[in-house]
Order: sequence, then C-alpha cells, then structure tokens
Amino acid sequence: MPSKDKLNICMIGYRFMGRAHSNAYLKVDKFWDVDIHPVMHTVVGRNAADLQAFAKRWGWQKASTDWRESVTDPEIDLVDVGTPNNQHREMTIAALEAGKHVLCEKPLAATLADARAMRDAARKARGVKAWVGYSYRRVPAIALAYQIVRERDLGRLYHIRAFYLQGWGASPDVPLVWRFDKDAAGSGSHGDLGAHIIDMARFITGDEFVEVSGAISETFIKERMIPTATAGAGIASGAKASGKKGKVGVDDTVLFLARMKSGAVASFESTRFATGDENKHGLELNYEKGSIYFNFEDLNNLYFFDATLPRKMQGWTKIQASVPGEHPYAEAFWPTAHPLGYEHTFVNQTYDMLQELAGKEPVVPLADFNDAYETQRVLEAAVVAAKNRAAVKMREIK
Repeated sequence: MPSKDKLNICMIGYRFMGRAHSNAYLKVDKFWDVDIHPVMHTVVGRNAADLQAFAKRWGWQKASTDWRESVTDPEIDLVDVGTPNNQHREMTIAALEAGKHVLCEKPLAATLADARAMRDAARKARGVKAWVGYSYRRVPAIALAYQIVRERDLGRLYHIRAFYLQGWGASPDVPLVWRFDKDAAGSGSHGDLGAHIIDMARFITGDEFVEVSGAISETFIKERMIPTATAGAGIASGAKASGKKGKVGVDDTVLFLARMKSGAVASFESTRFATGDENKHGLELNYEKGSIYFNFEDLNNLYFFDATLPRKMQGWTKIQASVPGEHPYAEAFWPTAHPLGYEHTFVNQTYDMLQELAGKEPVVPLADFNDAYETQRVLEAAVVAAKNRAAVKMREIK
C-alpha cells in the first residue's frame, strides 16, 4: 500500500499537458516544503514507443497502454487525466469508483451531460478529492486579484470584460487536430479558451451568472486537412497534413454577453482567429471604487486603479506580483522582480493539491467538480443562446 507521505500518480496523456504536469510533479517539493511527496508511478498513452520515450525522459517509473488496469492499480493514489475532453467522463468515474483522487484537465467534459455525471460521481465518492485543472488561478497576479477583491472594499461590481485571443487557428494550413473535432472536444475556442475566462471571472469576483443575454458563434474555416498521425492539439500539436480534408465540427470563435447575480453585466470573447495574438487572455473588472486588469501576456503584473484617491493622483498602478511574503506563491521562488513563467502555475497547482490532501489550506481555492460544473453550465448556456439567437436564463441549464 502507498505510504501516507507519498502520493503515487497515474497520469493519462503525455503531450502538452503531460509535459506541464510532469514538470510540476518533478519540481513541487524542490520549491515548496510539502508533507506529501508526489511519486511519478505510471504514465498511460496509446503509442507504446512514444510513451516509453516520454517515461524515460520525464522520470515515470512505469508506462502502460491500458488505462483501465492503471487507474485501478492498488498502488495508485491519484489519477491525472489529460486526454481529449470526450474521454474525461469514463476515465474519471472509473478512477473515483476505484477510490482514487482525481485531477482532470479543463473543461470538465465535452458535454454538459458528461459533466453532470462526473460531478455526481465525485459527490458519491467518499474520502477522495476531485479537481479540475484551472491552472491560471495559480498565476500570482490572478491570485492577488482574488485576494484584493476579498480584502478591500471595492463597492459595487459594474462590469466584467473578459477575453481569450489566440491566432494559431487562422491559417487554413493547420490540420484537423482533435480540437477541431466536435466528438472529441465538444466545442472549439469556446470550451478550450472560453472555459478559462469564465472560471477566471467567477473565481476572482465570487459572482455567478444568472443569464447569458446573447451570443454569436462562427466557424470561419469549414474544412481542414486530416493529420497524417495522432498528435497533440492546437499550438502544441506538431501535426502534419495528409492531403485529405475533413469537416471542422466546432466553433472558431464565440462571443457572448451576460448578467451576473450581483447586477453586473459582462462580455466574453474567445477566438483562435485573432491574428497576431499568441496567448492573450485576461479580464478587466470595473468596481465602484476601483478597477482590476490582467493580461496573461504580461503575466507577472496586475494593474489596479484606486478610485478612492484624490482625482489628481488617480491612475493605473502596475503591481509586479513577485514580492516574497507579500504576493501569493512568491515565497517559494525567486527574489523580487525575478519573473515566473507558465510552468510555475502547474507547480503551484500541485502544491495546493498536496496541501489539501494533507488537510491544510491551499493558497487560493482549487476548482472541484462542483465548481467546474458551474463553468460548464455557462459554456452550455452560451451555446444555446447562439443557436437560438435568444437570451438564456441559467436556471434553464440543468
């Protein structure tokens, strides 16, 4: 049986997210003092040769092409699911029923029905944790925004303006990777990118959606070349085209407007066709007594406007969220003004998971399956609103 101070991990999927998660498991107890240490026990994938090479490179003890056998292995404590979205339901429920903790990549599932089944399975499971990897919560500047909203009296929230802009999909030469396949992904930019900014808005403000007031969805490129072999997704895929075309089944962009429980209004935009933007995502929050702005392409900085200052002193303040002992997560890494990167979000996420498993508080809350299901409901409401060209009340989305 696994020891109490070790966490034996089975990770399913070994491409983009597999690398990010592997790096986090390798580094978390180098940066942080933890009571429980992750053990890279088994990595699972379909291509045995590639899988063996990955396991050797990243330090996994075992490699397997049988996920069912791996997730029910008595030695495994946590199952990390980083597969295409349509595989999340079967794998996570199998792991939960086997008594394993689960970390699932976002969005929770490809469909609302699958997400609901996963949420219900997590509720029934006893003695285990089930999280969804909204890793951007672990950017120190975003965690700082979360703290500011709770520690300062900002007054009434008026407006949320959220965006996630990438440009990699704009080229017709990009092959038909699984992110363009509705059966595998469930949706396109909406579920892939929109899920992050919906979660970010809910997480920072603590506010909830009551209505998607209108939405528009568009697929600009209707067909793409079929890849020559299985590859990753999107900007990290490396897929090559075969010369044969297949139909794109998902959105390339979704824009929607919403109303929040607090009375605030909100706008959300997600696209893979923002030519010139690489990974530009964030939000602006306009409160009665101040505003907050974040852009991931400037990920170490949070911008704050204090409307309570005398008018002649008002202006946007750039806060470099890197001061150890002052800013979230900064204590574990480098001296002030020595920036962090994308990979550190996963290190911080792993630390917070280990804290929860040890019965301690994470730096900021993790998204459990209940939480992630609420984000999935908003995704669904926007799809329905775009299809019907009508407002959708959140109470209608079960």
